[in-house]
Amino acid sequence: MNDKKLGKNDIAWETLFQRYSILDIIAKQGYFEIEATQINEERESRLMAKFDHSVNLPQIFKDHNLSILPISRSKYIIGCFNAYFNLEYSTDIELIEIEFPSYIKSIDYTHLYSEASAISCAFNTGIIDDLLGEKTSFTLSGRMSSGCFDFKIKSYLNNQSYPISVINSQCEIDAGFESDEYLILIEAKKYQVDNFIIRQLYYPYRLWSEKITKKVVPVLMTYSNDIFSFFIYEFQNKSDYNSLRLIEQKNYIIAPEEITQQDVSDIFETITLIPEPSIPFPQANNFERVIDLLSLLVERDLTREEITENYQFDQRQTGYYTNAGQYLGLVEKYKAIGTGDITFRLTQEAKEILSKRQKNKYLSLIRKILEYQVFYTVFQLNLSRGKIPSKGEICEIILSSRADIQKTTPGRRQSTVKNWIYWIFKQIQD
Repeated sequence: MNDKKLGKNDIAWETLFQRYSILDIIAKQGYFEIEATQINEERESRLMAKFDHSVNLPQIFKDHNLSILPISRSKYIIGCFNAYFNLEYSTDIELIEIEFPSYIKSIDYTHLYSEASAISCAFNTGIIDDLLGEKTSFTLSGRMSSGCFDFKIKSYLNNQSYPISVINSQCEIDAGFESDEYLILIEAKKYQVDNFIIRQLYYPYRLWSEKITKKVVPVLMTYSNDIFSFFIYEFQNKSDYNSLRLIEQKNYIIAPEEITQQDVSDIFETITLIPEPSIPFPQANNFERVIDLLSLLVERDLTREEITENYQFDQRQTGYYTNAGQYLGLVEKYKAIGTGDITFRLTQEAKEILSKRQKNKYLSLIRKILEYQVFYTVFQLNLSRGKIPSKGEICEIILSSRADIQKTTPGRRQSTVKNWIYWIFKQIQD
């Protein structure tokens, strides 16, 4: 058993596993079927059985390599199923630049902070047509019955296949676009992902493969850091849940404005350093994920548990990245009235930054990083030497600015400094 602090889902599932001897039954027959009414005894099933990424799984599922799938509107199946698909973002592919139509006034492409707005923008700028190479129409979205179908899924442990029958489960399609030859079904995320549950592509694929004769194309779309990334897949065997294969990745960006060396130099030369905050020094290596977190908070405030359960952050990462946002003065936390839950929201400065056009938004974020002595000094040394300072040197710079940090801590923090500086240089395009 992991000794980390358990969340509400963790605790509820621990109770259910004990009450119904779930592990014993899985050991005997390979799976356990559970009714929604049984789950509801502890917490609403809609909150307890939807885990888009493996990192969101309750601790007892992680400890025993388990996952859960819906098999009807009121029943789920738990087993050692290989339910998730890993992905990597290719850095070698061309970033396709798209001009925004001048006649469209009702879409603000600089403020796409929901999946629906990102999909709408992608369609109305011609990205979806370019993706398929054909003219498309926006034909479907929303929740619907999955229909009835059988499939096999592999065990996470030994590759053994298990047969599963689905009877009118509920599935949700973020968007469907139809052309002369294809129906493209999109599952959208407004942040970068490391993996996703195949079910979100497979159930809609099975439903519409039975309904129409056109080729059904499952696609995962992520919108992160102003880039639309499309992962085009196919199921090589319609009855095999694990036959998903990546065909192509395509990346798009709308009306990009180049950030030049002079732009960053102008910021660097006009920086006014601010005192180190009382917030712990950040340990969040991927600055793009810091931006993802800020983007998630545009729509609404989120509790610590909501971030951990619904997005691609585990409990530790939620702490690291919300802390990084607070360090930069872009996120603040408070206790929600009534529940007392620790909740995070954007500061007014963050709201102003995120409302800017792409170039000015990223220049403002660069300024926020360089306002702090450690990052300013490391950036300055990088400029003068043409390379990043050594690990030991960055550790010394951290210690000189943060008297509250123990000598063993900078070793874990220096990689954040290095990666944030790399992120700044990555934005320069001339």
